[in-house]
Amino acid sequence: MSAPSKTIRRAKAGTTEAPWVRWTLIGIALAFMFLFLVLPLAAVATEALRKGLSAYLDALKEPDAWSAIRLTLITAAIAVPLNLVFGVAAAWAVAKFEFRGKALLTTLIDLPFAVSPVVAGLIYVLVFGAQGWIGPWLAEHDIKIIFAVPGIVLATVFVTFPFIARELIPLMQAQGTDEEQAAIVLGATGWQTFWRVTLPNIKWGLLYGVILCNARAMGEFGAVSVVSGHIRGQTNTMPLHVEVLYNEYQSVAAFAVASLLAILALVTLVIKSVIEWRHEREMKAIAELPPERPTAA
Repeated sequence: MSAPSKTIRRAKAGTTEAPWVRWTLIGIALAFMFLFLVLPLAAVATEALRKGLSAYLDALKEPDAWSAIRLTLITAAIAVPLNLVFGVAAAWAVAKFEFRGKALLTTLIDLPFAVSPVVAGLIYVLVFGAQGWIGPWLAEHDIKIIFAVPGIVLATVFVTFPFIARELIPLMQAQGTDEEQAAIVLGATGWQTFWRVTLPNIKWGLLYGVILCNARAMGEFGAVSVVSGHIRGQTNTMPLHVEVLYNEYQSVAAFAVASLLAILALVTLVIKSVIEWRHEREMKAIAELPPERPTAA
């Protein structure tokens, strides 16, 4: 085969590199996935079932495990809707409007990505703890935040609130404001514009952001570890319960709970893939629609 023909074939494939270069890169990527993803998941499943299915189920039926599972689900059920409201509002403000302090708002949205979760937990302790800024007032009114569920929820909200906003801001900026302006010119109110124009355009990005936020909320360890107090059966989420069991040399029980977290992560991944597939399918269907022909006057 001539050199120009090889070049044309490689250009159609999206690269001008030799086939061995592509296969080498693919092999490296697959090796990393096997080493850092498949192998750890296999190890978790193997250790969880090391003493049989009955021991695995007994570990999940244990009261402290159920308490950890319930607290994890409650925390995610509170944190995700709060972040949903904040993320949509923040993304709408940043992408659709110009105002003083916009750059500062964008920076603050990214703050949890720059701050260690442990530091975030310590901040809440300094504010709401017994010796914190408003801790004495809370104690006088018998309100518990630190070492209780409210503190866990607050810490989880802090570490997860960028996910939805950061997923929507680039999407809404790329879409522009033409459709919203057209709706307002035609007489739509702000809420009508949001529900009938903005929301349908961002639905896939919104779902994707919610899935990522939920996955992080259920798997958060650092900030929750600081504010929870590690009260077994009361303030331990699933990641904290795994740590407690492992430190007590209950490896089968620890890996059983860890496997449940892994299953939730895999379910999240499947849902994310389905959403991406449906989005691509919808975009392809829109692209294949025939162009509208102008009607004669």
